[in-house]
Amino acid sequence: MSTKCNLSNRIAFVACTLCAQALFTVLAHAQNYPTRPVRLIVPWPPGGGVDIAARTIGPKLAENLGQQVVVDNRGGAAGMIGTELAARAAADGYTLLLGAAGPNAIVPTLNPKAPYGLKDFAEVSHFANTIYVMVVNPSLPASSIKQLVALAKAKPAQLTIGASGTATPAHISGELFQVAAGIKLTPVFYKGAAGAVIDVLGGQISLTIETISPALPHVKAGKLRALGITSLRRSTQLPDVPTIAESGFPGFEVINWYGVLAPAATPRPVIMRLNSEMVRIVKTPETRDRLISYGLEVVFSTPEEYTEFRKADLMKWSRIAKEINLRYE
Repeated sequence: MSTKCNLSNRIAFVACTLCAQALFTVLAHAQNYPTRPVRLIVPWPPGGGVDIAARTIGPKLAENLGQQVVVDNRGGAAGMIGTELAARAAADGYTLLLGAAGPNAIVPTLNPKAPYGLKDFAEVSHFANTIYVMVVNPSLPASSIKQLVALAKAKPAQLTIGASGTATPAHISGELFQVAAGIKLTPVFYKGAAGAVIDVLGGQISLTIETISPALPHVKAGKLRALGITSLRRSTQLPDVPTIAESGFPGFEVINWYGVLAPAATPRPVIMRLNSEMVRIVKTPETRDRLISYGLEVVFSTPEEYTEFRKADLMKWSRIAKEINLRYE
């Protein structure tokens, strides 16, 4: 009996020692973090809203961390390529993801075969929300949502609508609008928001519903005509543009979010360090004002609050997908 007790005690002692050593290693790693450049993966091409947000916070994060933060654009497959790359990266804090609703909520909701899910990421910080704006080329004979709907009904499937990929908030905004208005538009898909906006500018497509950031300067310059906003309240950047909800479609709302995610199992001290730096960044007047100028709403969160937000977001997009009978494979 005594021998068995001694053996059990020795095993317990060894286990405790190993756990303590592992904890010490993690804490030491976090205390010295970072000691080399950090990669921030953007799962979209340059020029879109996600990329603009990344390039706004990236330099500030580098300044706070004392190491270079490299923005790495890995677009394709509705954001899945870059997002999977981040999910499979080493969980050491040196690879981060600029997350958004499309690849991180909508794709996993619609596609059971998606190569990643909620459990593959550790939440760092939710820092902004963005709305979408419907824009048309000024040559299109529609100066309001009502006129656009009338034109689309007179020309079924003849008007084209651009979207930054399938299974994105931009795509779903267009699908929701068509269902609500009882119209049929012909979709044209792009690898990013910039491509859709450029083709509306050039008259290659009739309209697009995209994040406000890439469209805003063209609207202010009069090169694009904004017909409606996808939030329930008007944008401070485009106060004269009505919401789609107030244009005859009560309750119409599509909002995207931006946040920093890390691979699952990233050490908790590293997550907390990154979160504190992110909160510091978005609270500075310079960064906050710059994000707001792009049409973004600045938010702050703890990792726990961001986790709960992401869970609720998955449920929301699942409900919307069922409403419009949308699937993505």
